[in-house]
Amino acid sequence: MAEKNLTCRDCGKSFVFTEGEQEFYQSHGLMNEPRRCPECRSSKRQERSRGIGGTREMFTVTCAACGKETQVPFQPRQERPVYCSECYSTMKVRR
Repeated sequence: MAEKNLTCRDCGKSFVFTEGEQEFYQSHGLMNEPRRCPECRSSKRQERSRGIGGTREMFTVTCAACGKETQVPFQPRQERPVYCSECYSTMKVRR
């Protein structure tokens, strides 16, 4: 396999698709060549991990174990208990 010069679809810069990267893609069954340069891939990955816009809606709840007020990143349901991070971590250790 020879190295290939590809063009990033986001920024338009040229980047090298190395032999090692090609072997990795092939060994993992990836059929398509990358369309983004490493920098754009990285920024896209960070964008996804932060969520769109970078902010997350938080919900204020009362811990079912200790009664302390805390915030969680999900809408709690009435039938399920919600715990603060300290109570949740001690419950995880007991399992």
